[in-house]
Amino acid sequence: MATPLYLAAVDLGATSGRVILGKWKNKNLELVEVHRFPNAFQSIGGHDYWNIAGLWEQIQTGLRAAAAALPKGAKLASVGVDSWGVDHVLLDRGGRLIFPAHAYRDSRTHSGVTRPEKNRSDLARIYAATGIPNVFYNASLQLAETVAACPWIEDAAARCLFLPDYFNHLLGGRAANELTIASTSQLLGVKGSAWSAEALEHFSVPAKWFTKPVLPGTDLGVVKNADSLGGKALAETRVIAVPGHDTACAYDAMPAAPDGGDFFISSGTWSLVGFENPKPLLGAGALAARVANERTGDGAYRPLTNVIGLWLLEGVMKDFASRPVSSEDWDKLITAAEGLPAPAGLLDVNDPAFTSPLSMKNAIDAHLVARGLPVPKELAAYTRLICDSLGQGHAEAMRRFEGMAGRRFKRILIVGGGSKNRLLCQATADAAGLPVVSFALEGTAVGNLARQLIALGAVKDLATFRAHLGRGLKQTVYAPKNRASAAWVAA
Repeated sequence: MATPLYLAAVDLGATSGRVILGKWKNKNLELVEVHRFPNAFQSIGGHDYWNIAGLWEQIQTGLRAAAAALPKGAKLASVGVDSWGVDHVLLDRGGRLIFPAHAYRDSRTHSGVTRPEKNRSDLARIYAATGIPNVFYNASLQLAETVAACPWIEDAAARCLFLPDYFNHLLGGRAANELTIASTSQLLGVKGSAWSAEALEHFSVPAKWFTKPVLPGTDLGVVKNADSLGGKALAETRVIAVPGHDTACAYDAMPAAPDGGDFFISSGTWSLVGFENPKPLLGAGALAARVANERTGDGAYRPLTNVIGLWLLEGVMKDFASRPVSSEDWDKLITAAEGLPAPAGLLDVNDPAFTSPLSMKNAIDAHLVARGLPVPKELAAYTRLICDSLGQGHAEAMRRFEGMAGRRFKRILIVGGGSKNRLLCQATADAAGLPVVSFALEGTAVGNLARQLIALGAVKDLATFRAHLGRGLKQTVYAPKNRASAAWVAA
C-alpha cells in the first residue's frame, strides 16, 4: 500500500478564496476544502484596492486548518499559490510593501487604453513583442499609471511581484516571478521567457523591478514560521511555484485529448476561452480579435480571449431579493429559466457597458431597450438571457480561433463555476454545434496540486497526471440540440 502524499493548494479568486488539502495515493487525488473565505476589492478616495493583509491572514488560517485535518503524524509535503492575473505589489529593498495594491477594475488605467489606440503602429508593435492585447486591466497599464502619478516610486521600489509571487515569498520562498502569471502582464516577451525590453520602455516600467521568470514546478524553499502555521506538520513543507495564474491551473486540470482537438473554457466571473498550442497566435487577425497568448505550465502557449462571464449574472442578482442562496435555490432558478422560451435576441457580451456598471440590471435593460428588445421581468428570464448570450459568446470566440489557427475543434471542455450550470453548458453546446463536456472538477485547485506532484517527483509529467485523473473523473456531456430560434443569431 503506497504512502499517501499531502499537499495544500491556496486558490485565490476575485470574489472568494480557499485552501484545499490534497491527498495523492495510488494514482488518485482526493480533495478536502479546509477553508473558504470571501474576497472583494474595497474603494476609497475614488480608487479600488485589495486587502492584502486580510488575504494573508486567511491563507495562514487555511494552512492551520490543513495541518489540523492531516492524519496523526502526517506532514504537508508542499504548498502552492494561484490567483487571478495582472494584480501585483511593489516592495522596497527590505521586502516591505510601499504602494497599495490596486484592483484590476480600478478606472485609473482607462486613459492608457485609449492612448495606444490612437497610434495603431504602437499597438501592433507591442502586440508583436508581448502577444498580449491592450486591455484596461493589464499590469503594464497599471504600472505605467503608477510611475506617471508617483515618479518617486522608480527609486523607492526594488521589486514587483504578482500576487501569487508575493504570497509564495511571505510563506518563506524566495522572491521570484513565475512565468504564467508574468505572461498576463503585457510586459513579458512572447518568445522565450525574458521580459520585453520594448514593452518595458514603452510603458516606462523599470526593468530592475523584475527577475527572469521561473517555470512552474520550481522549488522556492521551505515554509518559514512553521510553528505558527501547524507545527511539525509544516516543518519541512516546500513552497512550490505552481502556475500562478488560476486559468493556467484550470487548463492543466482538464483531461484533454492528446490529439489537441479540445477547446477549453474556464467559466467563472470571466469566461476564459481558448486552446493549447506549441506556438503563439500572432498577426493582425489575432490583434483584432484581442487574442492573449498567455503561457501554460509547461511554458507553451494558450491563446485565449476573455468573454465576460458569470459576472453578468452575479451583478444582476444584486437587484433581486429572491436571489439564490443555496444549491437547491440555484437548481430551482435554472429549472425555471430552462422552462422559458428562448429570448427574442441576445446580449452583445462584448459591450463595454457591462464591464463595471453601478447596476448590472440597469446596464442590461438599457442595452436591450437601445436595440428594441424586450426587457426581462423576472430573475429567471434574466438568467435565461444571460446564459444563452454567454453560450453564443463562447461559440463565436471558438469559431474565430478556428479561422485564425486553421483547425477544427472536436469538443469543448468546461471547468469552473459555470461547469455546474447546465443551462450555460447546453447553451454553449447548441451555439457551437459541438458536445460540451463538463467535469466535476475543482479545476484551479487540481491544476495547482498537479504541478506540485510533478515537482515532487510523484507524477512524471502533466500528460501522465491527466491520464490518471481522467480515469476516475465524473463528467456530463451536453450534446448540441437543433434550435432554430432567432435568439441564436448574433446581433
